[in-house]
Order: sequence, then C-alpha cells, then structure tokens
Amino acid sequence: MIVLSEEDVMLKDMANGWTADRAPVPALRALRGQLADTGFDPALYAEMAEMGWPAILIPEEFGGVGMNRVSLGLIAEELGRNLVGSPLVWSAAGAVSALTLGTNQAAKEALLPQIANGSLAAALAIDDENHHRPHTISTTAQKYESGWVLSGAKRAVPDATGVGLLVIAAQLEDTSPALFSCPVDTAGVTLTSLDRIDSRGAADIVLDNVSLGPDALLGQGQDYLDTVLDSVRAILAAEMLGGTAQAFETTVEYMKTRIQFDQPIGSFQALQHRAADMLGEIVLARAAVYGALQAIDAGDADASRQVSLAKAIAGDCFRTMAREMIQIHGGIGMTDEHDAGLYLKRAHVLDHTLGNAAFHRERYARMLDI
Repeated sequence: MIVLSEEDVMLKDMANGWTADRAPVPALRALRGQLADTGFDPALYAEMAEMGWPAILIPEEFGGVGMNRVSLGLIAEELGRNLVGSPLVWSAAGAVSALTLGTNQAAKEALLPQIANGSLAAALAIDDENHHRPHTISTTAQKYESGWVLSGAKRAVPDATGVGLLVIAAQLEDTSPALFSCPVDTAGVTLTSLDRIDSRGAADIVLDNVSLGPDALLGQGQDYLDTVLDSVRAILAAEMLGGTAQAFETTVEYMKTRIQFDQPIGSFQALQHRAADMLGEIVLARAAVYGALQAIDAGDADASRQVSLAKAIAGDCFRTMAREMIQIHGGIGMTDEHDAGLYLKRAHVLDHTLGNAAFHRERYARMLDI
C-alpha cells in the first residue's frame, strides 16, 4: 500500500474539501441542463487551474508544478467521488503526456504553459470505431512540404465539447501511429455532440482534409502511443476508485439508518456479507491503482501490465458497487432523483473508456504470454 508524502496528503485534503464544497454530486445534474453544450462548468475548471491541478505533471520550466502521477491520481480519486465533470484528466494526463513524452520542443513551449494556467483544455481523440483498438488506427496523416493533412473520423471522444485543443491519433505513411495537436476550430474539423448516459460532453469528430502546420506532430510510434494511453488509463482507474469508495460509503450509511422489521437493515447478516465483500474489492482496487501509478512514475518495465490490471479491477469494482448501491437502496435507488443511478451510468462509461475490463484482461494475459 502506498505511503503518501506530506505534500500529497495536503493535496488530497484540499481536493476533498473543494469537491465537497464547490462540486457536490447534485451539481452533476446541471450538466443535463444549462451546461449540456460543454459537459462541464468552465468556471469550476478555472478554479481547478488556480489550484494548479492541470499543471501537476508539467515541468516547472513550462509553468507547471512538476509533481507525479500519484499526485494527479489523488485528485482524480476525489473528483470521482463526486462525479465531477471536467476535462482535467484529458488535459492534465492525456495532452500533457502526449507533449512531455513527445519530441516536439516547439509544441511543448507553446502549449504546456497554456494547459498549466487553464487557458487551454484538451481532449484525446484516439478511437476510429466504437471499440477501443489503438493498434488499428485508420485515420491518416499525409506529409507535405507545408505540413500535414489529416483525414478520417473519431468516435465518442470524451469531453471534446468545450475544449480548445484536440490531440489526434493518426496513421503515418509507414503505418506507424502518431499524435497530432489540432485546434478545435481548424477548418475541416466537425464535432457532433453525443447524448451519453453520463451527461458528459463527448462528441464524434470528422476530419475532412484538415491542414496542420509542420509542428503539429507531437510524437510517433506504438510504444509512444501506448505510454500516453497508459498514463490516462491509470488516472481514469483512480477516478473509478473514488466513485467506488463514495458509492460504498453512501450505501453503508444508508444501511445504518434504513429501518426494516424494527431494526436497521445493516444488522442483517446477508447485507453485512455483501458489504464485507465489497470492502475487500475496494482495498484490492486501491492497491492495484496506486501500484500502477507508482510503476509509471518509477519507469518500471512492467508498468503497462500493472495499468491494465488496475483498469480491469477498478472497472469491475465500480460497476459492481454501483449495482449494489441501487439494490441495497431499494425503491429509492431506482429513481432519477437519487444519486445511485448517476454512479451506475458513470461506472459503465468509464469502464469502456480506453478499453473495458475485458480488453485489459486480454492485454494483461498477452503480456504474460498466456
């Protein structure tokens, strides 16, 4: 189990207090109304930027904080507890990893300071189809003297509405994958908003001969792409861990106060067994998630395997706990007015994002040559 530094403890406490005060779970319902166009509240994201959260992984030379992925995971866990809608994960983990792990120095100098101060938010456009297949990218990038031309489409890009930058995966002429920076307002880029169950700002994207400058290429190669994706997957697993933990705590509190047959339902042995099973799964998920984050920070050779383990375990755990939350809450858990359904919807979306539990179990097995 991870031992947090004093800085990380302070960061976690700050994130916990801020989310409880400024972004409680009921605030998510606003995403289905006045914030439906963006899928997040720009004012809240500006507050996150003031606290330095988008800058966590950015080196100090580019205006960042220079901390590690464990620190960002702690923030994501707290956001996951309250189902906070924001492009933080995709900007602070996705775009920042694409830039810092890439070879484009000019792009680092131009984009990282903007991401750090919150003036620029980004989305990661990877999948060409409904299923996550990062090794079979069909979007193409043609090299010309004047720069690059991208053609293709991206499906269900998370938090794409309301951001200013897209980091797009495309296939080069030698069939190797690469990531490109592309402003959302570039000619030829068309976004179609999706009405998803978690009320976030996902969109389908069409790239119709999109012309980009010569400095748009951030990095290339399958190892580079996989490393960037693993960075985001680990942070998403931390977000799922937070949602699981809050769903569990809310359900246990309900078991203590809901009276049936003149006694709290938490006194029934069957429910006690279910709660004990879930607590054990949460402890296992926490160990896997922070083990993966530490492995990435340490540059371990098996970091990718640990990330897939964490994503699979966290995905299964969150979906199971969300279903238990609805069942144990009984009739009220089935209503839209109760928060239980919000956790279930988010659990399913996060599980399928960048590979569901089945995808990562298979990936884990392949890494072990099983």
